[in-house]
Amino acid sequence: MSITRFESNNRMSQAVVHGNTVYLAGQVAQNAPGGSISEQTTDILQAIEKLLEQGGSSKANILSATIWLTSMDDFAEMNGVWDAWVDTNNPPARACVESPRLATPDFQVEIMVTAAVG
Repeated sequence: MSITRFESNNRMSQAVVHGNTVYLAGQVAQNAPGGSISEQTTDILQAIEKLLEQGGSSKANILSATIWLTSMDDFAEMNGVWDAWVDTNNPPARACVESPRLATPDFQVEIMVTAAVG
């Protein structure tokens, strides 16, 4: 059984491939901390696409997504970016929850996905 890890450090890997599945760590807006919800969501989705590609997958193969927002008041703004990005022919199962705090106050959105490889 093979396990491949991408962008790893002592604490975690940003992506792990096992079998025909790629698991991504929760992604935050590394290039847009403190930005608007739209800017943060856009940055996160770009990072997700890059990691999925490294793992041999794509957004068309996303099985599930979990989204954390520091305020559900930002749900519509986040969805505006998500809806323009998601593969509408292959939408994943998805949950969106409010979390009062993420890793730092600069992050207001975090997204984690699991996808099929191929």
